[in-house]
Amino acid sequence: MATFTQDDLVRIMSQVAGESAEITSVADIADVSFGHLGYDSLALLETAARIEKEFSVILADDTFLAADTPRRLVELVTAAQGAAA
Repeated sequence: MATFTQDDLVRIMSQVAGESAEITSVADIADVSFGHLGYDSLALLETAARIEKEFSVILADDTFLAADTPRRLVELVTAAQGAAA
């Protein structure tokens, strides 16, 4: 199983948001809240679905929505990957 990285998250977030994404680079968004990036709960849930499908990891919706920044979300996903291994 491939380890989930911030680059993976940026790619998936860009796919979900399309052209309207405010994502310029991983370093720029790692500690910016999803709200400030323009991601609402529906966009985050779509991001979760894509992460689950691509990386075979499942997080409860409330756990996923509790991640307030991309860095925190990557930490939660990689922790879940480690627990599943």
